[in-house]
Amino acid sequence: MTLEDFTDFSGDGDAEADADAEDEGQERGESGVEPSGDGASDSFQRLAVEPAGRDRGIGTISVSQGLRVAEDGRDTELRAFVTAGNRESVRLGTYLLVPYPDDEALFCRITALEYAQEFQADDATEIHARRMMRRDDFEERDYKFMASLDPVAVLYREGGELKRRMTDRVPKPGATVTEATEAEQIKTGLKIPEDGVFLGHLSVGGETVRTAAEPPTIDYRLKDDYADGDPLVFRHALVAGGTGSGKTHASKNILRQYLSPDRTYEMDDGRAARAAVVQFDPQDEYAQMHDDNPAVTAEDARRLEREGVAHGGHDDTVALIPEVADATYPGTGHRAEQVPFTIPFSMVRRRPWLVAGASLNDNQYNALTLLLDRFFESYGREGTYRQFVTFLDDPALREELDESGRVHEATYDAVMRKTRTRAANLVFDQDARPVTDLVHELVRPGGLSVVPTYHISDSRATEIVVLAVASLLIDEKLSNDPAHDRIKETPLVVGMDEAHNFLADAESVQARNVIRKFTEAAKQGRKERLGLFLITQDPQDIAEPVFKQINTKIVLNLGDEDAIKSVNIPPNLEDKVPYMEKGQMVVYSPDNSEPVELVGLSKCLTRHGE
Repeated sequence: MTLEDFTDFSGDGDAEADADAEDEGQERGESGVEPSGDGASDSFQRLAVEPAGRDRGIGTISVSQGLRVAEDGRDTELRAFVTAGNRESVRLGTYLLVPYPDDEALFCRITALEYAQEFQADDATEIHARRMMRRDDFEERDYKFMASLDPVAVLYREGGELKRRMTDRVPKPGATVTEATEAEQIKTGLKIPEDGVFLGHLSVGGETVRTAAEPPTIDYRLKDDYADGDPLVFRHALVAGGTGSGKTHASKNILRQYLSPDRTYEMDDGRAARAAVVQFDPQDEYAQMHDDNPAVTAEDARRLEREGVAHGGHDDTVALIPEVADATYPGTGHRAEQVPFTIPFSMVRRRPWLVAGASLNDNQYNALTLLLDRFFESYGREGTYRQFVTFLDDPALREELDESGRVHEATYDAVMRKTRTRAANLVFDQDARPVTDLVHELVRPGGLSVVPTYHISDSRATEIVVLAVASLLIDEKLSNDPAHDRIKETPLVVGMDEAHNFLADAESVQARNVIRKFTEAAKQGRKERLGLFLITQDPQDIAEPVFKQINTKIVLNLGDEDAIKSVNIPPNLEDKVPYMEKGQMVVYSPDNSEPVELVGLSKCLTRHGE
């Protein structure tokens, strides 16, 4: 490295003339004055300190401002001096290795980069500024370039296996700092599982981390076996992203992995069973997973197979179409089989909140429950919604319940008004097979069932359909005496797009019942082999009791500050979310790895879009 002394310009001369003289000297390749006869000047000298040999790494550990690692990260002082030739290549978030004198190494990442003065000189002067403005180059050697490091883990070998532990050692001053370039080092340092569900490739600042191996990328996988705890699919996932962020593209790619024929889960009776996926689809996009993506080339397919990524259309995809009066499903855009179904009013007996069209208070909800019991005692499980409306029109029933003190007449009238809705009339008991008779079509080991609701224009009707089918799945999963063994005995992933529309926190009694049901499902998911896969652009609207049960958060671009805050990711990654390009994501899964940035696949693994 070459060091140059700064010159003390003094006198009353014109500053511009001095700057011109300096520029003139630089054009001659000199220090600003003619050299003396012996090749040096008393005021200017050039000292060569470049050692022989080849540099290793990007720099060395510095003690200029202290060297300290501490249990409290705020007390850690760990900085590296980056040599001039390496400064253009380092980025915030870059993963580094610092060796200890023995065979261990500190795995860390860059959290800050800064220039500092190399010499005691004032560069905030008119002369210096104008001189620099006239130069085309920047003399890196005139400044120190410092990187602040965050220690992540200590890497060591035991029995030939690379392992990690918490940071418990301080590196030596002057230790060489190198960029981590081996997949084994980086995966171990970040605690990324070697096997599992593929989510994307590790990145830093939106750029894929590259290695010298083949493939040169580092795949990120979500733990999916029982070797170390439970598969994370049953501890639930949230995909959050704004419009155009690529959340549907990413969700399809993830769900495609759960449908791989090689992916099975051990049941309580010792069986290895494939998972069924039921996806609620408000935009009619997920049934396309039946078909191949024509943009995926043969070379793409070979690369995906080498990386162990399931791809291609999934033949066992069925679109279960809710029959709703005045709505017709177009059925275009995919080649999946279509099976129509209706919601039978009999489902309301265990789920009174399905028929409540407006907010009910506790008294009204209790009255509704009593009236439903009376109705089904008279009509049996074949009773229809229209019969229930007629049943409520009976003035003798109203008078009887009022005189007995069981249901006040005003409460009775409120129940009549709030259950007699257009949405209920559109949804219940349409001309199709009841969904309760289609359980074997709905839940198929290794199969994808898509429930599209794009064709339903009434939002309340959509809510009834989604919550009726979802509650059927959850109730049977959690029941000790299920009516449908198929649901109980099959690992199940329930995907819900626009989840904020169905799982929002609210004060009404029916909303509280819905949230209670999904919260219980989330808590019991590990035991019952039930996973929730929620997709939303408004994560802040999902009820907290449900949100707290979600272990894996996959966050794409979000522009809303409240939405970003609500996902509770580390601050260093939170700040990057508004600037992420399509397909870039942050994964925060504490039971799987350190928080990381990923880049998803540029091509969808199944058909997507037009």
